Amino acid sequence: MQVAICIITCKRSEGLKRLLHGLNQLEFKLCKTPSVEIIVVDNDKDGSAYQLCQQMNLQIKWGLKYCIEERRGIPFARNKAINCAGKNFEFDFLAFIDDDEVPQKSWLDELLHAQNLYSADVVSGPVLPYFNQSVPDWIYKGKFFERLRYPTGHLLEGAATNNVLIRREILQKMQPCFDERLALSGGSDWHFFRRVYHEGYKIVWADDALVSEWIPASRANLVWLLKRNYRLGITESFCEVDLNPSFIVKAICIFKGLRRIIKGTLLIPLSLIWGQHELFKTLRYIYHSFGMLVGVTGKKYQEYRKIHQV
Repeated sequence: MQVAICIITCKRSEGLKRLLHGLNQLEFKLCKTPSVEIIVVDNDKDGSAYQLCQQMNLQIKWGLKYCIEERRGIPFARNKAINCAGKNFEFDFLAFIDDDEVPQKSWLDELLHAQNLYSADVVSGPVLPYFNQSVPDWIYKGKFFERLRYPTGHLLEGAATNNVLIRREILQKMQPCFDERLALSGGSDWHFFRRVYHEGYKIVWADDALVSEWIPASRANLVWLLKRNYRLGITESFCEVDLNPSFIVKAICIFKGLRRIIKGTLLIPLSLIWGQHELFKTLRYIYHSFGMLVGVTGKKYQEYRKIHQV
């Protein structure tokens, strides 16, 4: 079995170095050890990750391929990663993981095991927050960086590229995979996996396929959280409308956004009583709801113009 592990990076050498060291520790106990090749796509035209990849190529036990995507934007780099992994799709599965994450030793083993166990086309797993410096107490109380988790085998309607395994046939059929209109706004992964779901492919959850995401101080604050959820709301509506541009779908998105704004506004007085973290959760909810309304119009928020060092 051949597996390509794809990493998109842009001027985050410390995070990339941690990730490559983590991938070098991968172990396989549930599955036979596959043939692994790591694909690093540098989304910096100056090739800032080249030197590190040259050094790591001498240390890492897997194959390592480096390439540059000069066009700035995550979907450009993701599509380049697929092409770099093999123009003839020689691999059986392709995995994506972010350059601000570190996998547990069993990460890929668990993804492959769940894929085999449930005959899945896509397998997604948990991303756990890791803070390497102190953050405000309200972030812990509100669990702002903790994502939903499910029992292994749970069926999903979407996924993200921060921890995912994809069957080769999907990538062959759905070229180009990631929508390049979403270059700096984010959401091209959610858009892609919603397409995958609508095509009838099986997406499952692997709860033991763990990776940790390093959260920088530039994200551990209210302003970033509100902006992120505003963008997520835009992504949610944009994807739904883009995949089914009917009046009914647009009306449903508008109705949901308005209903949530009203609900969130009514919750503000109670949130003030419950504590600061609850107030901030309510504000985040409202920002997400506003984003849903904006997403119907096709407007985008370019969250990824700024690079957060990890």
